[in-house]
Amino acid sequence: ELTRSGRPCSRNRVARLMRENGLVGAHGRRKWRRGRPDTAPAPDRLQRDFGSDRLDQKWVADITELVTLEGKLFLAGVKDLGSNFLPGWSMGERQTTDLVIDAVVMAVERRRPREVTHHSDKGPQYTSLGFTQKLSELGIVQSFGSTGDCYDNAAMESFWATLKRELEHIHGKKTWATRAELRTALFDYIEVFYNRSRSQARLGYLSPNDYEARLLSA
Repeated sequence: ELTRSGRPCSRNRVARLMRENGLVGAHGRRKWRRGRPDTAPAPDRLQRDFGSDRLDQKWVADITELVTLEGKLFLAGVKDLGSNFLPGWSMGERQTTDLVIDAVVMAVERRRPREVTHHSDKGPQYTSLGFTQKLSELGIVQSFGSTGDCYDNAAMESFWATLKRELEHIHGKKTWATRAELRTALFDYIEVFYNRSRSQARLGYLSPNDYEARLLSA
């Protein structure tokens, strides 16, 4: 654009004129967005209420990553808020929809819940069509925390922090040589130590497994 004198407009003047007329320049750059839209296939049904008076009423789920010299290993988990037991988990080299499906299918096969709410963040694996369809097939109700707020899934975030801290304490290292070595350590921690042996104050200083046994025998 030219001024009345025939000279080109300054860049600042062009920008001001475009703003005043509601115009934007065309460019070929990709538009990047920070975070995911605050939309999900289901609302937040827990509202940070992580208490539960019975087993398999509320499940929380998430994915975390751990480091090996071969690369990252991702761990997806499902935790029952009734006893803190971890009935479902899966490991893989990538964060995929199949990773979280495998974790929830494992939980369902072990627990056979009649009516349970599955709560997670709005990660793409949990909001994917494949995962939401799978939960619908299994008769599980979905729930999502708000975007970018770790407190909306604090019960699972707390478990990941405990796992990593205690795994380092038990084995004396943060970084593992191979994924196979780390897989073995995670299996032992979850199934042998955490679920069956680790006492918790909230559970009357019983392990999740012993707490469940007491509930079922009452």
